[in-house]
Amino acid sequence: MNAPSPQGGRLSARVLPATPLRTAATKVPEVTAWFWVAKVLTTGMGETTWDWSANTLGPVPAILLSGIGFVVAIVLQLRWPSYRPAVYWFAVLMVSVFGTTCADAVHVVLGVPYAVSAPVFAVAVLVAFGLWFRVEGTLSVHSVDTRRRELFYWTAVILTFALGTALGDLTATTWGLGYAASIALFGVLFAVPLVVHRSSTGPAVASFWFAYVMTRPFGASVADWLGVPPARGGIGVGTGVVSLVALLLIVAVVAGMEIAARRPASPGPQHVDR
Repeated sequence: MNAPSPQGGRLSARVLPATPLRTAATKVPEVTAWFWVAKVLTTGMGETTWDWSANTLGPVPAILLSGIGFVVAIVLQLRWPSYRPAVYWFAVLMVSVFGTTCADAVHVVLGVPYAVSAPVFAVAVLVAFGLWFRVEGTLSVHSVDTRRRELFYWTAVILTFALGTALGDLTATTWGLGYAASIALFGVLFAVPLVVHRSSTGPAVASFWFAYVMTRPFGASVADWLGVPPARGGIGVGTGVVSLVALLLIVAVVAGMEIAARRPASPGPQHVDR
């Protein structure tokens, strides 16, 4: 039944036309402490998995396998109707491996210095964000509920992984800081925007994405420090062992997310992005 309007007319319900671009719900998770734990773990595993596979199989087979895994994971994520922890984090993990592959392949295979590739990837990230904002008017992860926005999101994610990989190797090797100092540097750069993000006056979206980029060199520096031999500045646990342990931890965290996702939803605070 229609209610009378203040002008004496009648208000009618407006039905928006359906569009094939709109998905059932947002395709990305809530940003919680466990989100950041899973993100750091995937970045670390991506770094050591590439190192292990490149040394074990050779760079070309490692690149091909990571590319295949990346395509499979992204297609599965895009086809899934809504956010599913196992599907989403599988995609993030393969993006981590593939993003590391892209950044390291540019350096190892093509011989491009990290001092060159890092700024290039930084410009690519800014261009991706610029196009995303120009078309959609927002960079908020809470608004990823259309196919086009999801494509923008994953493009940005891939480029942030490549940028983070190049930054981590730039500070640890090219600048000679080593992995331990890089852990401290990127740990601070990761933590500061999270504090700003929680502030009632802070630029939430920009803080989130800056922290998101910093998780890559932070997690990768930790993984490298654990995995590489002392001659390279690590403690020599082994890249294969670090990758396996990281994988087991990721499985445990994502399993917890799956269990939590099946619980009845409770009303939560509204998201306010700035």
